[in-house]
Amino acid sequence: MDQHHYRSHYSNSSHQSHQSSYKRLRDDTGRDQCKSKHFRANQSGPTSGLPCSLQALSTRRELYERDFPVYKQPVEVGSFSLDSQRRFFNDRRQMRYFVEPERNPNFDLRDGYKDRFIKRDDRVKEKLNHILQWILANRSKLKSRMTTASSCALDADFVTWRGHLTKLLTTPYETREGWLLAVTRFQGTLYMSEVETEAARRERENRAEKHEEMMYWGYKFEQYTCTDNVHSKPDPSGVVNTNEAFCTVVQTRLADHRLLFSGEVDCRDKDVKAPAPPACYVELKTSAEICTPKQRSNFHRFKLLKWWAQSFLPGVPRVVAGFRDHEGVVVAMETFYISKISHLIKNEHNCWKPTVCMNFCCDFLSFVKHVATEDNPGVVYLFSWEPHKDVTYSIHRDSQYSFLPRWYIEEMTKNQDSPVNQES
Repeated sequence: MDQHHYRSHYSNSSHQSHQSSYKRLRDDTGRDQCKSKHFRANQSGPTSGLPCSLQALSTRRELYERDFPVYKQPVEVGSFSLDSQRRFFNDRRQMRYFVEPERNPNFDLRDGYKDRFIKRDDRVKEKLNHILQWILANRSKLKSRMTTASSCALDADFVTWRGHLTKLLTTPYETREGWLLAVTRFQGTLYMSEVETEAARRERENRAEKHEEMMYWGYKFEQYTCTDNVHSKPDPSGVVNTNEAFCTVVQTRLADHRLLFSGEVDCRDKDVKAPAPPACYVELKTSAEICTPKQRSNFHRFKLLKWWAQSFLPGVPRVVAGFRDHEGVVVAMETFYISKISHLIKNEHNCWKPTVCMNFCCDFLSFVKHVATEDNPGVVYLFSWEPHKDVTYSIHRDSQYSFLPRWYIEEMTKNQDSPVNQES
């Protein structure tokens, strides 16, 4: 990976520099009062009990144009599989291997849509449940290295999905879709789970048939380029079942935020000499054929942003793209190396900047830490953002937004109290 963006150790980085988003001011009592160019102070309201009375975080790009923050090389600490019925398995049974296609493959992505497609029910909101199942099955890997005097049961400040972090990275450049992120502090760790916005619900319920089919095309492309074992060939005559998934679980650190997150992985390099995960993983994408300079520019400015963010976070080094014509036939292939994408876009006017993405994400996580202070799974801090506006939040007790399941809370509480966790 590009070492300009991954820093393997901590130093006196820009996160603590004069351009840091935090400035300390003394209030009348002599205590520190958090203020910042990015944060707006809350004059009144329900946040008076917080150490920093802050109600909003700016998303203006220019505020985040400082040095790239420290981001440690992500380490895979585990993985899990979801089968054809969406059942969880603490193993790698759904791992697939990438088979390099020809440069002009002629894959028909429409094939099987009508008769060989089992679609996951996207009305079912799984929240963080699969990650939580993985945590319970792998607690020995995650025990906090802190003393038992600490309330932190996991060696992580945040637990979430990679997709939620991707949304944060792209927020300074997003102009269409807002988001809602629910956060709960439990045993010292902040759990972050997306809530479907009203706009997203309407879009899902009123999705055109053509849009549904085009969503299928991405999965079909995977079927043309992946195989279940290292010695076989892809079989595009089979059923596409979007319940199935293989997910990596990685640990890393963004400035002073310890992150534990999971994300779906399309496939891995089948070469026996390939590096260890996550560096052997391959992300697969489809995109419309590029025929004009304007289309190429839009591809760089919009699509590559999301591709970069999605793969950079877990340390996936390359995206293999199939470019399709209007009929859904893949006519060309291209590989994009994540470490080189910033060079690809540097000549684009007013284009996105990786440093803005990462600094905004870093400052958002700091904002969450300052706001979400009550350690209680029944309390949810709901962070809300709409394009061209600040990030704001509201606080909810024992509401519809609570998302940590009882089975997880009980098991973690029992584990926290067990003799194995107590030192003399």
